[in-house]
Amino acid sequence: MQVSETIAAEFSDVPDAAQATRIVVRLGMAALLGGLLGYEREHAGKAAGVRTHMLVAMGAALLVLTAEQAGVQPADNSRVLQGIIAGIGFLGAGTILKGDAESQVRGLTTAAGIWLTAAIGVATGLGRESTALLCTGLALIVLWLVPRVCCAAMPRHKPGEPDRRP
Repeated sequence: MQVSETIAAEFSDVPDAAQATRIVVRLGMAALLGGLLGYEREHAGKAAGVRTHMLVAMGAALLVLTAEQAGVQPADNSRVLQGIIAGIGFLGAGTILKGDAESQVRGLTTAAGIWLTAAIGVATGLGRESTALLCTGLALIVLWLVPRVCCAAMPRHKPGEPDRRP
């Protein structure tokens, strides 16, 4: 009897079906949106792909969601957000590589994408799914369409000169 009561108490953070649905929707949406961004990066041949972006988005959503469940007031949620931002900054920094020349910096877009993925996860964790969906759409436009427009608009480089196209 005592064991079953202890087990039941451990799952008391989900008191009803509405709360369970809210958790599933928010975490599922974070995984889906992170996966979309990760798919684009993986398709572009970048190291941080689908799984990385999904985990970042779900982790950020989970952190703000559990803080909300624990009764953290919205004003105090800023500490949770600061921790996420700092932690993701370290993860993003690990994707940036600097070569010998000043112009040989790689991974900045991947780092920014991971940072944005965490922000999208935060938005879904806070129940702002529409905002997260809109931001994901805009991010996909930036990652997919902007490079194509820039490449088409920039003149071709001459042999022997560095290619400055994105």
